Amino acid sequence: MFSPLEPTGRAEAVTRRLSDAIALGLLRGDEQLPSETDLAEKLGVSTVTVREALTSLREQGLVRTRRGRGGGSFVCAPADAATSVLRARLRSFALGELRDLADHYAAISGACARLAAERADDDDHARLASGTERLGAATEAGARRRAEGQYHLELAASAQSPRLTREEIALQSAVGPVLWLAYADDATVTAACRQHERLQQAVAAGDAAVARAAAEDHVAEMFAAARALHREMMSG
Repeated sequence: MFSPLEPTGRAEAVTRRLSDAIALGLLRGDEQLPSETDLAEKLGVSTVTVREALTSLREQGLVRTRRGRGGGSFVCAPADAATSVLRARLRSFALGELRDLADHYAAISGACARLAAERADDDDHARLASGTERLGAATEAGARRRAEGQYHLELAASAQSPRLTREEIALQSAVGPVLWLAYADDATVTAACRQHERLQQAVAAGDAAVARAAAEDHVAEMFAAARALHREMMSG
């Protein structure tokens, strides 16, 4: 969450990194952020850049700042504020950009699933099943986004490849919360759970080819839902 940023567009990148963390629930309501100095050091930017990003987050209603003793910047985003930010992010993507991200995500998820089928143990299988149950039980949009993100992280961890896990984390940072906006729809979540189950069965059976195909199909469906929402927003 607080790893160093790329050198370009840093204020916008800090804003996006923190707003995505809030949307995914990695930063929760009333949680205090690190100080401006600490944030700047962790992210590899100047304190001026951090201050600019925090101003933007305050304007979006995602952060509040208190002065004096016990002061600092605190997460204060209601669920609808986070959703509003993510919808604006989705609108900013071109359809071609979403298609390119879909290709990248499918390649990473497919590789993770193939290796998970070869390497996962009983604990990994249990965590994947638990992740699907958590998604199916979630009723609030933010909880559903968090559950889906965690499921994909568990799949990457089951592959026992640190590089693929880092790729999954990077992809979630780039597009994950936006991608799962469509999970506000019950039918989309039901379909995602069925796709998870197909993937889990292949991983548990050690069928690498079917696991890879299931993961790639799941990613394709996720992006199809996101593109449909994007078209709806752009035409509305």
